[in-house]
Amino acid sequence: MMHQRMDLSKGFQIEQPHVFVPWNTPETEFLDGFRGLHLRLVTHGYFTTHCTSLSGLSHELGFRFYPQGLVELEFFCSSCLDLPTSYDVFQRHLEETFGPPTLTSPGSEGYLSHTWTFPGVEILHYVQEHFGPAEYVRIRKTAERVQ
Repeated sequence: MMHQRMDLSKGFQIEQPHVFVPWNTPETEFLDGFRGLHLRLVTHGYFTTHCTSLSGLSHELGFRFYPQGLVELEFFCSSCLDLPTSYDVFQRHLEETFGPPTLTSPGSEGYLSHTWTFPGVEILHYVQEHFGPAEYVRIRKTAERVQ
């Protein structure tokens, strides 16, 4: 069953708690406006929370802030026991939420790299060496102008 595709041009919809996070939100405004997310400060300009998004996936979500505000989200599967499981779970939920990738290419560590490209936003799902194979799932605002 294909869910209605999320419009990422303005921001990202978290399903549980039901919170919409607009791109370029300043860090201070984010902290004031999204208290229901139980945010944890990891380092300056980077927060994480546990939530549900991507068509029902329970996961950890990281929010990366730059001077222009929120520009990147990072997803981590806290309940996945191993990399193959996490990779398959994320790929299935990404495709259910956003459709098939715009580009799939050979990746490293035996995993394909996937990119979805939308106006003003790109989604990346890949594995690379980082003290052993590490999975990356990111949604980030690109420099394109949003209409």
